[in-house]
Amino acid sequence: MKLNDNYNGALQQSLHSGFGIASTARDVIKGIDLNGKTAIVTGGYAGIGLETVKTLVAAGAKVIIPARDSNKAANNLAGMNNVTIEQMDLMDAKSITAFAGRFMAANDALHILINNAGIMWVPLLRDKDGNESQLSTNHFGHFQLTAELWPALKEANGARVINVSSFGHQIAPFNFEDPNFIHRPYETLQGYGQSKTANNLFAVELDYRGKEFNVRAFSVHPGAVIGTDLARVAPVTLFQQMGTHDQNGNLFPDVAAKLKNVAQGAATSVWCATSPQLNGIGGVYCENSDVAELDKGNIEHHYNDPSSLRGVQPYSVDAENAQKLWTLTEEMTAVRFPVK
Repeated sequence: MKLNDNYNGALQQSLHSGFGIASTARDVIKGIDLNGKTAIVTGGYAGIGLETVKTLVAAGAKVIIPARDSNKAANNLAGMNNVTIEQMDLMDAKSITAFAGRFMAANDALHILINNAGIMWVPLLRDKDGNESQLSTNHFGHFQLTAELWPALKEANGARVINVSSFGHQIAPFNFEDPNFIHRPYETLQGYGQSKTANNLFAVELDYRGKEFNVRAFSVHPGAVIGTDLARVAPVTLFQQMGTHDQNGNLFPDVAAKLKNVAQGAATSVWCATSPQLNGIGGVYCENSDVAELDKGNIEHHYNDPSSLRGVQPYSVDAENAQKLWTLTEEMTAVRFPVK
C-alpha cells in the first residue's frame, strides 16, 4: 500500500464521504466497534470534547481524559462508564510528563489521541517559560504530550492522532520570527490564528514522520459550534466586528440558525479518529466529516455565514513550514521528539 502524505496539500480533496455539515458524531461512527481500544481526549469534559468522549465510549472504547479542572470534569462525566479522569495542565510541562508517565505505566498501547483542548481569544498571558498562552496550550502542550505518548501510539499499530484546529488558522500564518509577540504588538486573533496553523502543520509533519510506524495524523475544523464555552473570555466587540452579534452583544438569530450543535461539532474529530475511509492517508485538514479543499483564494468567506468558513490555507500544509515548525518547537520547548 502506498503511504501517501499531505505535504503541500497533495491530498486536500474531498473523499465524497457521504457525510456533511449536519452529520453528527453518532452518524459517522455508526457500525464501528471500538471494544479493546484506548483513547485519550484532552479537554474531553466540555463542549465538543465531552460529546467526543460520549461517542467513543458508546462505541466500546476506554477513554482517559486529562483535565486541568478535575472538579468540572468529575461533574460533567459523572455516571459514565469506561472513563478515567487524570490531572494535567497543558501549560505545565511537568504536569504533562507526570500524566504521560502514569499512562505509560498502566497501558501498552494508545489507539486514539485527540488533542482537543484549547483556549481562544484571551488577553496576553504567558506560561512560566514566557510563551504566549494560546501557542503554549494549543500547540506546545499537545506536541509534548504526543511526544511522550509516542511509544504507546506506535505499539497500537494503527493509531491516529487528531489535532482539533479551526478555520481560525486562516487568520494568521505561523510567525517564525516572533511567535511569542516579543517584538510586535499582541493581537489575540493573531495569536489564536498562528496556534491553529501550528496544529495543522504539526499534523502534516507528524503524519509524514509517523506513517512508517502506522501512526497517522489529522487536523480538524469542527465548524462554528453553538453551546461551547471556548470563546467565554472574548470581548463582544470581536464578534460585532465579524458581524455575528448586534450592538447589544446578542447573536443574530439568522447566524444562530446556521451554527452547528455539539453533536455536529464533534463529528469530524470522531470521523478522523475512526473512519476506514481514511485508511492509508493522513496529514489532511478535514471539515464536515470529509477532507477539506485547498483554499487558493477561490473561496469567499463571510463570518455571518458559517457554512462559508471552509477550506485550508496552503501555508498551513506547506512541507517546509511543517519541518521548520517541528524544529522550532523542539528548540523552544526543549522537548525532543525523535520519531523512531
